[in-house]
Amino acid sequence: MSWLPPIRIPADVDQEDKIVSGLTARQLAILGIATAVLSLTHMAIGDRIPPAAFAAIAAPIAIGAVVLALARRDGITLDRYLLAALRHHRSPKLLISGDTPAPLRLPVHTVTADGLIDMGPDGVAAVAEVSTVSFALSTPDEQDALVAVFGRWLNSLSGPAQILVRATPMDMTHTISALHDSAPHLPHPALSAAAHEHADFLADLGQRHDLLRRQVLLIIREPAADNAPDAAAARTLRRLEEAARLLSACGLAVRPLDHHAASALLTSCYDPAAPARPTGEFAGPGEVITKGERQ
Repeated sequence: MSWLPPIRIPADVDQEDKIVSGLTARQLAILGIATAVLSLTHMAIGDRIPPAAFAAIAAPIAIGAVVLALARRDGITLDRYLLAALRHHRSPKLLISGDTPAPLRLPVHTVTADGLIDMGPDGVAAVAEVSTVSFALSTPDEQDALVAVFGRWLNSLSGPAQILVRATPMDMTHTISALHDSAPHLPHPALSAAAHEHADFLADLGQRHDLLRRQVLLIIREPAADNAPDAAAARTLRRLEEAARLLSACGLAVRPLDHHAASALLTSCYDPAAPARPTGEFAGPGEVITKGERQ
């Protein structure tokens, strides 16, 4: 077999193909239709009205076609966004509940002292926070090494695993307070002034923007064993340790979540924008959660 050079696959595999001049087929179709409409209009009435009047009529159509073809909102092309808005506007807005309210039964039964999530008949899961590395800033040899190590870990999987990337709100209050508290103790007045200025910059940044942090989680799950929950928990911890050992060759640090961190993570998944709540306000196992009180 002859040797073939490696082929690089782009990270965004869902990106549409560029046909001409960096434009996709959809964009070319929108611009082509607008050009055809303007051309036919000019052939029909171009000799009856002054050029300035025709330009005044054609300019909004041309600008609208360019904006429709090239603009994006929330990562979606504007034509698809407007089409979705039209479908939403024309769809019925009636919500009819045919079932009586009932307590929500979550799959998680409890979180053990070592951070394992007991899901009853669905098994046991362990969650770990994983650091990141910059793939784009690595050399080609380093990129090949990272892919090889990651591939070895994938090939070693003996059970279900999930990689979850979350965007969570970032609270800079502690960092800002620490800068203001440590500024007077710095060895030079210029450093103290710089610390105060940086704290003010972070405070202003938090007021003007919604700050987010990226969190990468690795979830390892083991199916429930017949009358042997301890065996499933032991296998889950062993698989997590193996993942930490293999991924450390990539420069990735795998930090298993303890009881408090795992409980806080599950709580934040239901309302990511809500601030952290004291542990004493959590409902206990078997409690029915109602609005404003517990039963």
